Amino acid sequence: MSKEFGERLLSLLQRQGTTQKELAKRINTTEATLSRYISGDREPKANVVANIATALHTTSDYLLGIEQDGFDYPRVERLLARNSANITVEQKRALINALFGEDQY
Repeated sequence: MSKEFGERLLSLLQRQGTTQKELAKRINTTEATLSRYISGDREPKANVVANIATALHTTSDYLLGIEQDGFDYPRVERLLARNSANITVEQKRALINALFGEDQY
């Protein structure tokens, strides 16, 4: 797990323009510990994997190599369709803003 996890983690950091220091602060760990996760010298516990996934807007499954793509459109579409009645106007605005970069609602 470690090598693939580290590669995916580093790739996400680079794509998002986030430093190891920034992520370490977000997940309440040290930069050295995060570096060990990336290099494969240390394996994070499940709760740390979940925290990293949340901080990087991805899934634990993606980080662990279970899911091949960081974004599963059909899955997201199903989740939105199932929960659309429970999404508030503010949440809809936030989704639209996240997708289009501006408030279109």
